[in-house]
Amino acid sequence: MYLLPQEIEVWYIIPAVRKELAKLLTQRYEMSYERAGKILGISKAAVSQYLSNKRANKIELSSEVKKEIVKSATVIVNDQKNMLGEMQRILKYIKDKKCLCDVCKKYNKDILNYCGCEPKY
Repeated sequence: MYLLPQEIEVWYIIPAVRKELAKLLTQRYEMSYERAGKILGISKAAVSQYLSNKRANKIELSSEVKKEIVKSATVIVNDQKNMLGEMQRILKYIKDKKCLCDVCKKYNKDILNYCGCEPKY
């Protein structure tokens, strides 16, 4: 049995990206948990859980992905209407760089026989 790549995105990747964005919005840009949550489409309690490592702590995003998230945070701070587009851009970047494969190797090994991907580690 295996998970679809979309399920990996929903359960592991999107929460990890939200966690990084929550850190940037609250720490670098000094937003309240409530404002950051509103931008990210989550509650202020969820922001708190991301920042205290109670959520999205199973995977570590690569430094390259984190750099893309920093770029997106800057865009989002300047115009919050860009949140959805920036999230989609980050997810496409992750897919194009085959970062999903690294998560699959850890949590979804069976699908590697079907997708033809080769994880980095």
